Amino acid sequence: MGDYKSKLQCDELDFLFDAILSLKTREECYRFFEDVCTINELKAVEQRLQVAKMLKQKRTYLDIASTTGASTATISRVNRALNYGSDGYDIAFERVEWKNR
Repeated sequence: MGDYKSKLQCDELDFLFDAILSLKTREECYRFFEDVCTINELKAVEQRLQVAKMLKQKRTYLDIASTTGASTATISRVNRALNYGSDGYDIAFERVEWKNR
């Protein structure tokens, strides 16, 4: 896993990710992300994670759209990332208890 090289990798993103990795509690995450992101940016990321979770649970696009408010384009994009992406969702899902949330 340590050999992955992103097309996006640069010193500025490394700094951002190092800052995120330095956060130790949920409260610190709330404080950091409330300062760094707009509510809409944070809600968009939250929605994608919900869509990914529901796709992993084999829910239908219609069900996902009505539950999350996500467009079919967003659902398709998340589905493509799950199937052909960099395994980022899978890494996170392996590390958090998500099935009962």
